[in-house]
Amino acid sequence: MTDWLIQQSPAVQATIRVLVFVLPVLIIVPGLIWWERRLLSWMQDRIGPNRVGPFGLLQPIADGVKLFFKEDITPAAVDRLIYFVAPAVALFPAFAIGATLPWGPHYGPLMHWTPIADVNIGILYILAISSLGVYGVVLSGYASNNKYSLLGGLRASAQLISYELAMSVSLAGIVMATGSLKLTDMVAEQMKPLWGWDAAAVFQNWFIFTPFGFIAAVIFLICMVAETNRAPFDLPEAENEIIAGYHTEYSSMKFAVFFMGEYATMFIFGGVFATVFLGGWNMLPVNWDVLAAQVPAVAPLARVMDGANYWLAPLWFLGKCAGGITFYIWLRATLPRLRYDQLMSLGWKSLLPMAVANFIVVAIWIMCTKLYGPAGGWIAMFVALAIVYVLYLNVVSATSKSGWYAQGRIRMTEGAEKRRPIALVDPTKEVRP
Repeated sequence: MTDWLIQQSPAVQATIRVLVFVLPVLIIVPGLIWWERRLLSWMQDRIGPNRVGPFGLLQPIADGVKLFFKEDITPAAVDRLIYFVAPAVALFPAFAIGATLPWGPHYGPLMHWTPIADVNIGILYILAISSLGVYGVVLSGYASNNKYSLLGGLRASAQLISYELAMSVSLAGIVMATGSLKLTDMVAEQMKPLWGWDAAAVFQNWFIFTPFGFIAAVIFLICMVAETNRAPFDLPEAENEIIAGYHTEYSSMKFAVFFMGEYATMFIFGGVFATVFLGGWNMLPVNWDVLAAQVPAVAPLARVMDGANYWLAPLWFLGKCAGGITFYIWLRATLPRLRYDQLMSLGWKSLLPMAVANFIVVAIWIMCTKLYGPAGGWIAMFVALAIVYVLYLNVVSATSKSGWYAQGRIRMTEGAEKRRPIALVDPTKEVRP
């Protein structure tokens, strides 16, 4: 198969790779819907889909058939061109981003059958394409000629601006630490010894294990949930306020396309998170060849695991993407929907300052590492993180009504009010309001 693919023209290779990527994603989406419904039922102690097929596995297929045969209603006052284009625009970013993710090693024969376009500006490409997803939401709200739909579209655009900045700055720190925008270079960087020390060469340096990478990962996780309009950030389709928002006027397969675009985007963002912070296609944060050289007794097991890590790389990557979907579902079952002012406050007052501070800390770490070596760099990083944390508590919290400083001032004021002497009132005198 590999030799045959190499002999084909670039156009044939590109077509095959597109089909190899698009078809599995379309097949996976019904499974993701089933997994969400079953997992939510387990978390909420209720019965999920369990009638159609074993364990309810065919329920998403039945729902898809039902949507296909439902009456397709198009309101009379819509902008017909934009109304029909919007669902396709909402589905496009998932496939455009997913085609750049490294599903396996970027060297050897495996490269020829993994659907990957190794883009030199990978992170910039992902940020640019992910921002296009909001166009489908905004256009659908505008084209519907419905006030609720328009309000949902405008909410989505404001939400994108608020969280796209924090997401970009959090990824900028990882780009600075890697020295490259390519996703494959980020995966290769995470295969180096842990924290850059040869003594820990057995363990891989996944970014989530580093202080700056952990902070960037938390910020990116929150932002990617907001980018995909999922609970608790699903304000563009808040049922209790704007009756499903941007897809109020959509029915039948057009609504199903929005549904598929949402789950496909969730799956792909889980892949982006796995690529940038969880070692990409690597199964475990272990360099098996180094382990075999240092511990000869486990050399046979290390060789087996190294081969499994190479040939089954797409499966490990899919497993990490499934972990991202599970995180989405867990959040939906746990947290209530935010108010809109809370959404804006979290993005602008918390996530963006934290991302900028983390970016500065990474710059300090790189500079001190060049000047004083790895040990000096890590010491400078921890000192900078401590200083940033203290500044955050004393500056940001002091200016926030919900911060610990402001709450303490409120409690002190309330205590002073209670300790004031009570003025005696003469009951014989008339008291006027």
